[in-house]
Amino acid sequence: MITLVTLADLDELLPLMRGYCDFYEVSPTDEQLRTLSLTLIEHPDTSGLQLIAREEGEARGFATIFWSYSTLSAAPIGVMNDLYVAPHARGQGLGAKLIGACGAECLARGVGLLEWETAPSNARAQRVYDRLGAERSEWYAYTLALS
Repeated sequence: MITLVTLADLDELLPLMRGYCDFYEVSPTDEQLRTLSLTLIEHPDTSGLQLIAREEGEARGFATIFWSYSTLSAAPIGVMNDLYVAPHARGQGLGAKLIGACGAECLARGVGLLEWETAPSNARAQRVYDRLGAERSEWYAYTLALS
């Protein structure tokens, strides 16, 4: 079952978010992660939203979508910034289900394009995306830390 994250989900969501951050070797504080989730809970139609996936009563994965716009398509887009499935739950189709739920959330808001990135080394995730028929972009992602 995949649902929108609510306040009641935070204690189960945060360990998944920490697992995601550990995978990418980054370390925001738990308070920073909680603040991010609270912002999305409070502003799902303007900032974005998070989904949590449960099987057999256990939280096993999550996805985060941020709302943005694309001049190239002259339309709103959903940016799936995070997609994570707990290691013991991988290989069972949960990632694909989360992507499908993200797509449904986009369509429900009149957003016709869902975009995301992954690390070049994350071959397992790329296989899932390829199976779903997602198109690999020719764009390179850059980040600039501002202080």
